[in-house]
Amino acid sequence: MALPSTLSGRQKSAILLIALGTDIAAEIYKHLSEEEVEQLSLEIANVQKVSNEEKQNVLREFHEICIAQEYISKGGIHYAKDVLEKAYGEEKAIEIINRLTSTLQVRPFDLARKSDPSQIMNFIQNEHPQTIALVLSYLQPEQAAVILSELPDEMQANIARRIALMESTSPEVLKQVEHVLEQKLSTTFSHDYTEAGGVETVVNILNGVDRSTEKTILESLEIEDPELAEEVKKRMFVFEDIVNLDNRSIQRVIREVDHNDLQLALKVASEEVKDVIFKNMSKRMAETFQEDMEYMGPVRLRDVEEAQTRIVSTIRRLEELGEVIIVRGGDDLVV
Repeated sequence: MALPSTLSGRQKSAILLIALGTDIAAEIYKHLSEEEVEQLSLEIANVQKVSNEEKQNVLREFHEICIAQEYISKGGIHYAKDVLEKAYGEEKAIEIINRLTSTLQVRPFDLARKSDPSQIMNFIQNEHPQTIALVLSYLQPEQAAVILSELPDEMQANIARRIALMESTSPEVLKQVEHVLEQKLSTTFSHDYTEAGGVETVVNILNGVDRSTEKTILESLEIEDPELAEEVKKRMFVFEDIVNLDNRSIQRVIREVDHNDLQLALKVASEEVKDVIFKNMSKRMAETFQEDMEYMGPVRLRDVEEAQTRIVSTIRRLEELGEVIIVRGGDDLVV
């Protein structure tokens, strides 16, 4: 068995459950997802022998983390650090806090997420693009979308790219940025050291901006980083989002896409998607589609996903041509 300091989080969890006994472990399982239960059960099965020292170290670490979490919930991370320093000394307190940095439930910029986007915009518009990207990563997507739309065109793609490529941010940098905003907003923020940014974040933001802003950013990204631009575009509109198209757009899509692809895509689609597709077909066409899908039999998930991807690509191409409308935040429809 590995030394306690080299054990993974999953290995420690397995040892903890073993140490707590089957009854308590069974109760803990009730609060976990099926995937988590499977992973932990596999890890427990792989544990051959646990020494008493290893078990005691894991139990001690778990107890320390529980105490730290309780202090954080009472008075925040600084309060927890002060109490832990008095109890264990500065070095041990920092060690305990560091164990929690990837699992803290509080996030920085909490007040900012409750603030008006225009107010935040006033505070950060003249900051370095990386600082703006960091702040937007921690805001609600709809807030970040408003701010990104208001920034100069030449900055938008740059910041979107920085968000997409952003990885975990050091506590020191977060603390510094928080301090500046703390002074400007005259309040106290909660502290967090979790990861922010990434492709999914920029996708959520772009889904909330107007079409013009989205197009400007994506065109710039295609020049600077084609692979990233393609990844963002793939995630911006998924097959299930077809329910958000208007009837005329759905009918245009049905005419354009390969019907074999559409049958494959509908094979595992939600009932809502199937309903909206079939309602936009003639009665005879819908019946034929349903019959063909029944005769199709089992299909590979990979084939379904590839068919859905081709359909999504067609929808985005039709949108570029102005033949379908994808409603986004900031869009005004005139009937």
